[in-house]
Amino acid sequence: MKGYTLYAIRYTLILFLIGNLLGCDAFVRKFTRKSKRDKPAPEMVLMPEEYKPPPMTKEEVYRKYFIFWKSWQDELINSFIVSSVNHKKQISCANEAIKNLELLRAALQEKKQKEFDVYINRMKALKESIAEDLYGNNMPQNRLSAERIRRGIMRDFSYSKVKNYLL
Repeated sequence: MKGYTLYAIRYTLILFLIGNLLGCDAFVRKFTRKSKRDKPAPEMVLMPEEYKPPPMTKEEVYRKYFIFWKSWQDELINSFIVSSVNHKKQISCANEAIKNLELLRAALQEKKQKEFDVYINRMKALKESIAEDLYGNNMPQNRLSAERIRRGIMRDFSYSKVKNYLL
């Protein structure tokens, strides 16, 4: 009986080893040497370069900010006409118009800057009026004020009128 159990154990052990060696893959594929894969080439990393645009002339700077201001001012005026425009949008338009007015002011000589400050102060007062008018009760008055500011700046500070006063 001892010989029979020893024989059975050896037989199962041999079958187990053969099963493991053969496995799911074919025997040939399991024991063939796999080629080592080449390491991929390192990725080339390019450093971004900033190319500065050519410097703008004083005329180009003034005209650029004048056009920006004009578009924001027109959008502000149109926001008073359309009743569905958001209150925050009106304040945003006023802020952008003021920002562009201040950039225009920086392009002018000191004499013209003092004259220009009047319009900047009017624009700031208009922005405060818009901010206080949460329910839109003063929209017609604010629109008229914005149109007056626009007309005054267009009349007194168009490029043809201030080209001799640029820095």
